[in-house]
Amino acid sequence: MGKPTGFLEYARRDRGYDKPAVRRTSWGEFVKPLPTPTLREQAARCMDCGIPFCHDGCPVNNVIPDWNNLVYRDQWRQALAVLHSTNNFPEFTGRICPAPCEAACTLNIDDNPVTIKTIECAIVDRGWEEGWITPQIPPRKTGKRVAVIGSGPAGMACAQQLARAGHSVTLFEKSDRIGGLLRYGIPDFKMEKHLIDRRVEQMAAEGVEFRTSVEVGATVEVAALLAECDALALTGGAEWARDLDVPGRDLDGIHFAMDFLPQQNKRNAGDSEAAAAPGGTITAKGKHVIVIGGGDTGSDCIGTSTRQGAASITQLEILPQPPEHENKALTWPDWPLKLRTSSSQEEGCERDWAVLTKRAVGTDGRVQGLECVRVDWEKGADGRFQMREVAGSEFTLKADLVLLAMGFLGPCRPGMIEQAGVALDPRGNVQANTVDYQTSVPKIFAAGDMRRGQSLVVWAIREGRQCARAIDKFLMGATTLPR
Repeated sequence: MGKPTGFLEYARRDRGYDKPAVRRTSWGEFVKPLPTPTLREQAARCMDCGIPFCHDGCPVNNVIPDWNNLVYRDQWRQALAVLHSTNNFPEFTGRICPAPCEAACTLNIDDNPVTIKTIECAIVDRGWEEGWITPQIPPRKTGKRVAVIGSGPAGMACAQQLARAGHSVTLFEKSDRIGGLLRYGIPDFKMEKHLIDRRVEQMAAEGVEFRTSVEVGATVEVAALLAECDALALTGGAEWARDLDVPGRDLDGIHFAMDFLPQQNKRNAGDSEAAAAPGGTITAKGKHVIVIGGGDTGSDCIGTSTRQGAASITQLEILPQPPEHENKALTWPDWPLKLRTSSSQEEGCERDWAVLTKRAVGTDGRVQGLECVRVDWEKGADGRFQMREVAGSEFTLKADLVLLAMGFLGPCRPGMIEQAGVALDPRGNVQANTVDYQTSVPKIFAAGDMRRGQSLVVWAIREGRQCARAIDKFLMGATTLPR
């Protein structure tokens, strides 16, 4: 414990943001890091609890009190080693993870948790600045070959761990750049892509071979990979987007979020418009935008639309508005349901709750508005909430661009999944447990969103690491990789 009275002496402080008027004009990150003396004070607030609930709140089980103590004592390099012992990419989670660890912090009972996410990000950023982060090249090669399909955080973590165990690893990605949704789903203003590039360079030096623009199941058949490799890891994510099944859905101007967001990421990377939007440009400039879906993807659509110059932005959520504050006695240390306002929502949009879209209307084949109705959620006899439309509550919203951000139903089936012949669970994800991560097909493993469904980057990293350990044990009979 760094300072026994730290949580009594220092109030919680977190990173600040540029003002909305400033950050709306830029695609770069706008978070302002805390100075080192302040970071040490914030680390001193950690109580080093007898039962560190933050460990359980964090999916990768970060050893949070240990590196807080080291930061307080100004032992940053040791803090980085502790942080990397559980998390391959803290610079990703330190920017885009919602920080369930902070919700589970004992100090959160008083609504002032330790600024865990900020300290985590500061540790790894300093590690890069000081040159402490270097390739970990294995002392020997095993002679085993593993193919990892999908280069999101699960695939990257899995590939890096396997390479460090001495296996020959090839990471396949159907897009033109490595990173999965980190690259083409997360906007640059939340996470700049040079962060991915430098990890790719590190992994390449460790022996990972990257093959981009290769879609397994189309460009390369699964059977061919199985014949060449000793194991196959499916880490392709959950890309089957939930659709809007209403009349008028086929009108021009209604798009999935994941058709809209990657275009701007590619423009920011320097791609030509033809390369960024081969199917046609989708832009919010000068348009009345409606985003359907209240989660992170919807928020990313808002921030992107704002920067593109939308005339107005409205976000619709089918669920009722959550309470401003949770009942800590009922929810702590679990992740609470409460009203949250993202930085993108803060930049300017109207939010409406308990709204059901009934119809899209337009002329000449182009959307001009959405017909909506308000709904109530009532608990049925079985204890489950049921939706009921409110009579007489119909209204119409003007819309030139409608972005569907209603979540994902699981992995896409055509191509790789069908060729692999793996069993699916009742939710449509690839069936595999969290002990050995093996699918129903010998030599094929699965991890990340493809196995668990739509989830967080931190869960993907955890599953990629654990899947690598399972593969290493499968190939070698034993493993020293951490779980």
